Amino acid sequence: MSDITLTPGAVPLSYWRAVWLGAAPRLSAECRDAVAASAAAVARILAKGNPVYGINTGFGKLAAVRIPDDQLETLQRNIVLSHAAGVGDPSPAGIVRLMMALKMTNLGRGASGVRPETIALMEAMLAADLLPLIPGQGSVGASGDLAPLAHMACAMIGVGEVFLSGERMSAEAGFAKAGLTPLVALAAKEGLALLNGTQFSTACALAGLFEAERILQSSLVTGALSAEAAKGSDAPFDARIHQLRGHQGQIDCAATLRALMAGSAIRASHLENDTRVQDPYCIRCQPQVAGAALTLLRQAADTLLTEANGVSDNPLIFPETDEALSGGNFHAEPVAFAADMIAMALCEIGSIAERRIAMLVDPALSGMPAFLTPQPGLNSGFMIPQVTAAALVSENKQMAFPASVDSIPTSANQEDHVSMAAHGARRLLKMAKNVDYVLGIELIAAAQACDFHAPLKSSIALESVRALIRSRVAPLDHDRLMHPDIETATCLIRSGAALRSVQMELPSLEADA
Repeated sequence: MSDITLTPGAVPLSYWRAVWLGAAPRLSAECRDAVAASAAAVARILAKGNPVYGINTGFGKLAAVRIPDDQLETLQRNIVLSHAAGVGDPSPAGIVRLMMALKMTNLGRGASGVRPETIALMEAMLAADLLPLIPGQGSVGASGDLAPLAHMACAMIGVGEVFLSGERMSAEAGFAKAGLTPLVALAAKEGLALLNGTQFSTACALAGLFEAERILQSSLVTGALSAEAAKGSDAPFDARIHQLRGHQGQIDCAATLRALMAGSAIRASHLENDTRVQDPYCIRCQPQVAGAALTLLRQAADTLLTEANGVSDNPLIFPETDEALSGGNFHAEPVAFAADMIAMALCEIGSIAERRIAMLVDPALSGMPAFLTPQPGLNSGFMIPQVTAAALVSENKQMAFPASVDSIPTSANQEDHVSMAAHGARRLLKMAKNVDYVLGIELIAAAQACDFHAPLKSSIALESVRALIRSRVAPLDHDRLMHPDIETATCLIRSGAALRSVQMELPSLEADA
């Protein structure tokens, strides 16, 4: 992907998505003066000789300890080394890119007191695909994401480990191979500015948000195909119903379902002879459930976009008055709430999709052969894929418990209430992966069910999806190893191929898109 330019304070959601997908970001030149002015203000504040938190004092519970001027570089190096205490598996490359880009724009607002060359090094690292190894565990979401960001800062001074184009190595070796030079020393305030902030939590939450958007869109496609397979009524998707309630997400999802099913011969075939009065909720209430999830995701997107463009380190530098004001912008409560909302949406999208699979394999509800196999009894068909979907949904239910309601005191009770934003955000990619599998199972189950309606066809959009899945997965006429089919179908969901096949605009995080 091509490089993108980020304007601190005004970066749109689409640019953060591009970073997640692989774009290398750089800061707009217009922020350089503000950055330089902030660094100069730190020098003037130091010259006054007064104790200022984070600049010439200890940190956290040790804030009352004054540090002599000749030890300030050591102070900043020590905070980086001592705080790099994360554990666990390395964070995905996309999250590390997002975290670094978020930190760059935070610093680029000119309220953090770092030097322009510090930001320039981060830009160069991203351009060279030189990414710090960031252990995933160790942040409680206040005083910022200290441990993950400390590992980033360690790499910047040539300590720890990095990935160069995906290859793991020491930071020293990585910089040498990339032709870059790490920072010789950190100036006053710089170590704390790099460590303090919500960028790890926000990066994880944004990654989860982008995956959740794709999953929501995919669920409308698989849900429409399941409705076709069940010969469900399209009356519950009538625009008049949803306009009366007024929720925009619901209105948007109903419109998409109508468009996906428009012109279907399968649906038309059941209108005269069908004795059913109403479809199960998993078919009939799709606009309400998917719409509520979409509304929730849009709310989370608004919160995260504000956070991404804000300044969340501490203390903050105000060059116009040469003040360093200590506050609490590092507290990641907004991010924790947003992550919890995304988790709930993912959980519900998967939950109702599993119910559609269960409906399709139940002959009493679907009117089709048991477990969607031509010879039930001799063959088990889709019996166990539905069990797998149920297992994944239950796993997501356990992970969906809100992280933001938890707190544990840290730093000798100086930091006595924390957000747990990192916990809430880190789980999202795992939850998204689970839902991808559920939708993959629904995709092949609904395609199998539609096969029983031959020679009748569905809409143009849904027939395109069926053609795609049938180009990769054959109809199930007898029992076979199901795992490869599920993996193949899930890949079509996860890669976005199923979405692209319908060639239709789908509801997005931007309500007016």
